[in-house]
Amino acid sequence: MSKIKKLDEILANQIAAGEVVERPASVVKELLENAIDANSTRISIEISDGGLSRIYISDNGEGMSKEDSILAFERHATSKIKNENDLFRIRTLGFRGEALPSIASVSYVTVKTATEEGLGIETILKGGVLQSQIEIAKSKGTSIEVSNLFFNTPARLKYMRTVQTELSNITDVVYRLALANPSIAFDLKHNEKLMFRSNGNGDARQILASLYGLQIAKNMVHFKGESLDFQIEGYLSMPEFTRATRNYLSLYVNGRYVKHYGVNKSISEGYHTLLPIGRFPIVALFIKMDPQLVDVNVHPTKQEVRFSKEEQLYTLITESIKKVFRGRSLIPEITRSTPKEKVISEQSTFSFEHTSKEEFDKKLPFSLQSDSYPSTEYSAESTNENKTNIDDLQDTLHIEESIDYESLYFNKSNSNLDQEVTNIVQNKTNHQNEETVLINETVYDEGNIDQLPPLYPIGQMHGTYIIAQNENGLYLIDQHAAQERIYYEYFKEKIGEIASELQTLLIPITFDVSPEQAILLDQYHDELQEVGLFIEKFGSNSYVIREHPNWFPDGQEETLIDEMIQELLKRGTINIKKLREEKAIMMSCKASIKANQYITNDEIFSLLESLRKSTNPFTCPHGRPIVIHFSSYELEKMFKRVM
Repeated sequence: MSKIKKLDEILANQIAAGEVVERPASVVKELLENAIDANSTRISIEISDGGLSRIYISDNGEGMSKEDSILAFERHATSKIKNENDLFRIRTLGFRGEALPSIASVSYVTVKTATEEGLGIETILKGGVLQSQIEIAKSKGTSIEVSNLFFNTPARLKYMRTVQTELSNITDVVYRLALANPSIAFDLKHNEKLMFRSNGNGDARQILASLYGLQIAKNMVHFKGESLDFQIEGYLSMPEFTRATRNYLSLYVNGRYVKHYGVNKSISEGYHTLLPIGRFPIVALFIKMDPQLVDVNVHPTKQEVRFSKEEQLYTLITESIKKVFRGRSLIPEITRSTPKEKVISEQSTFSFEHTSKEEFDKKLPFSLQSDSYPSTEYSAESTNENKTNIDDLQDTLHIEESIDYESLYFNKSNSNLDQEVTNIVQNKTNHQNEETVLINETVYDEGNIDQLPPLYPIGQMHGTYIIAQNENGLYLIDQHAAQERIYYEYFKEKIGEIASELQTLLIPITFDVSPEQAILLDQYHDELQEVGLFIEKFGSNSYVIREHPNWFPDGQEETLIDEMIQELLKRGTINIKKLREEKAIMMSCKASIKANQYITNDEIFSLLESLRKSTNPFTCPHGRPIVIHFSSYELEKMFKRVM
């Protein structure tokens, strides 16, 4: 007797529901995607008790006929694909015909639909079984009510989280689909309370404001990129706005929200050395491509995809993001509030233009000519002698009207919210000729901003931070991070060259490895030479190093070489680009001036000038900020010179 039996349709749909319908948010996602595919321009979502009691979604789309409203709940019934060729040209969000039967098999479903105004069809199902179908009066479009979710699968219901957790997942789905479809008006209510609304005017910036908050959204930069096969567009947060997880990377492929490790990595590469370790940017990235270049039929949830020509796509993303930040001033601003009116400072003029080092020394509040520095234990007398007279600084401000972003954001019930948000993000402010990045910014023109302005040192704080000034205010510079950036760019360039000048070691370095490790070192012999490791066989599993490039940091040669060898053996493979990068970072850190170390006035000037000439003078190789700016206005606010 045969042991294999065909599952009945209801049981098969319940099994499929385990893959497609993980939680209430999965139901919302599938129903919203159907509404979007139906060419809707307005979609309303009503949720009760985190979606476990009731999910109601209504749209003004194309609607369904009486026959289709029954067929839609048959497994693998779809209007999206007709043959195998269509499977490789998918332009819709749904296509497999699994969502509706899977949802219906674990809930009560009521569908009201009409293809034209006036006459429609109501279809009721319970646990996937048709209960009734009648004609009703209905406007064009479709509304679907899902209640008692997981009523017949208690094991799944047992693993549901709190109402707030489920609601959070639902709002995340709605926000992301709204961001991908700004021309559709979305309404989301939970327990009859309005949670989110978009006006469908096609402006993604308003969705960004609702999704991330106005403070983040107004500091996001618009960018574009294009190649023969791909078009990309999106919004990037400035490097000072980061998160601890990758959840704030929103990726869309032909309008579909997806997750993709390779694309996320290419985004991070675009921010190269601008972000601290373990921090991630806030990004909304939209990719358009020929559907034949992407496979969306990878996972039941359709959130995982595979790309053809993925390396070309990664390169386009990385280079487009790098181009945005190349040449842009990325100095973090210390701000406490937005000034309410134009203010002309009472201070007298103090110009720094065309000031030589010698001339500037005469203006310093205390001498930095010798190698001796003031003690950190200040007396009242020394403090008076060393203080800077703020009246010697010039500050002419051009300030626009204050905007209370926070109260506006949280007052979502305000019917004028959409218009106010639009007005806000279209107002640009200009504080002392420093550009404030707004979310309606066009593609960045590389040549319009000096990366780092001339800075004139005042002194050091605790032997760690350089204090400098110019006509725009006060600057604090982390001396270790600054020199680390300078050395990093130097070493990175040097490591990219096979050294022509080598220094012979007085005592050669010898080391032993296992047979497996010896095979690895032999395999990558040439690549190791490219990063300055000249190893020679010295027995079956022994090696010797007799020389190294003369640009290796003095006194650290043996330690550096040992660390490079051990890292290679630990990983068991070598990525020459990454190895160069890591070793440049390592050498720059070891060679740089440390904290609690006083330096001379000449050394300060030299450091600041070298920093200005670097490609990226804003962050160290680990992503920490180098320079922080206190505007003259903010200083005046602190001292109550302006109110």
